[in-house]
Amino acid sequence: VGSATFLGVDKKDLNNATQVHVSIGDDYKGYFSFEATYRKGLSALLDALKNKFKFQVLSGDNDKEAERLKSMFPADSTLRFNQSPEDKLKAIKEIQAKGNDVIMLGDGLNDAGALQQSKVGIAITEDVSLFSPASDAILKASSLMDLHKFIQLAHEGKNVILASFILSLLYNGVGISFAVAGELTPLVAAILMPLSSISIVVFTTVSINLISKK
Repeated sequence: VGSATFLGVDKKDLNNATQVHVSIGDDYKGYFSFEATYRKGLSALLDALKNKFKFQVLSGDNDKEAERLKSMFPADSTLRFNQSPEDKLKAIKEIQAKGNDVIMLGDGLNDAGALQQSKVGIAITEDVSLFSPASDAILKASSLMDLHKFIQLAHEGKNVILASFILSLLYNGVGISFAVAGELTPLVAAILMPLSSISIVVFTTVSINLISKK
């Protein structure tokens, strides 16, 4: 089971559709032909991300959908078709060699190498309980159109972490100054130490919840 080239058969589809050919020994049985469909909201997602990212499409399929994809993606996007797993991995390395960071989205084993090579690899799956390629994150396919919100949440989360460090340093700086001056008893210091940790946890939890709701 595989492509016509893989099976060594001379079969070409007039519609240039994606094909999976079947052969038992030397007995060619035929092929399955697939038509591409795109998730509702994809164009809106691309519009939300186009000012922050440049896009590349690395597809193992043929270029039948090239014109349709060009109309959906920004004009400066790069579309590559007939990409093997090795080609996808090479493409990611080429982008990184130019000093760029890469977020890679993939939904199959043929994306595994590229997902691992990327700075952030996100595996897209219909069911998060099933097997997914090794990646930094797993995103349920039904939530894909909220990707720009997740990225924004990650940026905001980084700011919360930095704010937490600053708050912790201020808290400890004030505490140390009182301790050095002899203004704190051991009992008070023993109480304030766990309170400092609790205050940071409360701050981060409340902040992230507020940002998530926003």
